[in-house]
Amino acid sequence: MIPSQRPSKRAGGHRSSPPSQSPRDEESAKALKKRTLTNLYNERPTWLDLAHRRLDQAVAAAYIWPDDLTDEQILEKLLELNLSREHA
Repeated sequence: MIPSQRPSKRAGGHRSSPPSQSPRDEESAKALKKRTLTNLYNERPTWLDLAHRRLDQAVAAAYIWPDDLTDEQILEKLLELNLSREHA
C-alpha cells in the first residue's frame, strides 16, 4: 500500500476506513460498479498475470520445488507435506 493511501489514525491509535469513492456522474457510477475482483481476474491483465507467475515462482523456490509443476503435482506435494506433519 502506498503511504498516502493508508487509512488515517483516529484517537487511540485505531485506523479509520479509507474514504469511499463517490462517482461524479451516472456514467462513472456504472464504470465503478464494474470494478470488481471477479471482473479483474476474468480480464486477467498482463500485470496481474505476471504478478501471479512471480508469486508462484517464489512459493516454488521456498519449498525447493521446480517451478514447472502442474496443479496436480503441487496438490500431491502439499498433501504429502500435510500427511508427514500430521504424523510427526
